[in-house]
Order: sequence, then C-alpha cells, then structure tokens
Amino acid sequence: MVELTAVTLAAALAGFVDAIVGGGGLVLVPALFSAYPSAAPATLFGTNKTAAVWGTAWATGQYARRVRMNWGTLAPAAAAALAGSALGAWAVTRVPGEGLRRALPFVLLAVLVYTLARKDLGHVHAPHLGRATERAVAAAIGAGLGFYDGFFGPGTGSFLVFLLVRLLGYDFLHASAGAKLINMATNLSAIALFAATGHVWWHVAAVMAVANVAGSLAGTGLALRHGTRFVRFVFIVVVGALILRTGYDAFLR
Repeated sequence: MVELTAVTLAAALAGFVDAIVGGGGLVLVPALFSAYPSAAPATLFGTNKTAAVWGTAWATGQYARRVRMNWGTLAPAAAAALAGSALGAWAVTRVPGEGLRRALPFVLLAVLVYTLARKDLGHVHAPHLGRATERAVAAAIGAGLGFYDGFFGPGTGSFLVFLLVRLLGYDFLHASAGAKLINMATNLSAIALFAATGHVWWHVAAVMAVANVAGSLAGTGLALRHGTRFVRFVFIVVVGALILRTGYDAFLR
C-alpha cells in the first residue's frame, strides 16, 4: 500500500511535468524502480507507459481545444512515430544501447546551450516551411524520435518540442501541443509490445493513470494560462534535470 501511494503521487507529478513540456518519465520511472526494486525492468517500463499515456492523451485533448493544431502535419508525424517506435522496440532486442546512453547527456547539453543562446527561440509561432515540406519534416521527426523512444526513450518529449521549434518554426506552446500527440503514438506502440509480453501491472497502472490525468490537467492549465515563455522556462529546467539524470546513469552508476 505504501509503495502504491508513493508511485501514485509520483504519477501525478509526472503528469504535471509531462503536460507542460515532456519529461514525466524523469519523475515516474525512478519512483517505480525505488518502490519495486525486485520487479523486472520491462514490467516497470510497461506499467509506466500504460499509466502515462492517459495523461498524455488528456493533455493532447486539452491543447487541441485551445491551441490551433495543424492536423495535416501532426497526424502523419504521429503515424510515422507509431511505426518508428515499433521498429525501435524491435531493434533494442538486437543492438546494445550503451553508446547511446553515454552520448545522451552531451546531446541534451547541446540542446540546452542552443536554447539558452537563442533567447528568442520559440517565442513566436511562425511556421516557415511549405505545406508538403513541413509534413515531410514532421514525419521524419516522428519516425526518428519514435525509433529513439522505442529503442531507448529518455528525453523523447523534450527532443520533440525542441525539433518542432527549431525545424518547423513553432513556438514552445504549439510545439508542446504537437509533441503530446506524437508522443502518445510512440507510447501506444510500446504499450502494445509490453502488454503482448505480459509486462504491465494493470492494477497499478490504473491507479497511477487517474493521478497522471489529474497532474496533466493542472500542468496543461498552467501552460495555456501562461503561454510560450512559461513553457520555454519549464523546458530549460526539465532538460537541465535530464542532463543530470542521464549523466549520472551513464557515468556514475
């Protein structure tokens, strides 16, 4: 009961962070491993995804009501992410991910430095690509980060937000909204794999899902109320935390 209470509170906080800019796994995955140290990692990952996808879906719906989402661009990107995630999940059974684990903190650091150096980055929503080009670029982002999420995972939401801002010219609010839809697709693909192999604790995931949606509701409300500057600030904080976490995992643990 104590363990379930702890991971339920973590799920609420994860939903809050994830709804704003992604990175909820930074909160929930360590909480699951701490609460259930003897459980199989695949089961904890599957339970995490199954709980978190509900908050992501809720956030997507909330953003769609208040932010103009370009479905012609985002729907193909989500479909590509779904396929990419399945391929990544298959690849992780064939190829070791040690090199990527060690490179990740440095990639995140580059993202953070670039964002801090470009103080105007993501403040104005100004898509600059033609319709066909934007769809192609968004699909490539979806496929690439879908593969990454299936293969490895940490920071997927933050990478999605950054690339939508940097490559498509979205502001941070619109990028966060689009990232939720794409990330939901990658999660669904992973959940299908985990569920098919029996690696989901449905009773734990159901309780965490309710808390995750509640956290998501609060986070989405703040993001919509305070706008793109607030989302950019949270993005910087989350990426900084991801650098510390992934650096520790790669080099100190």
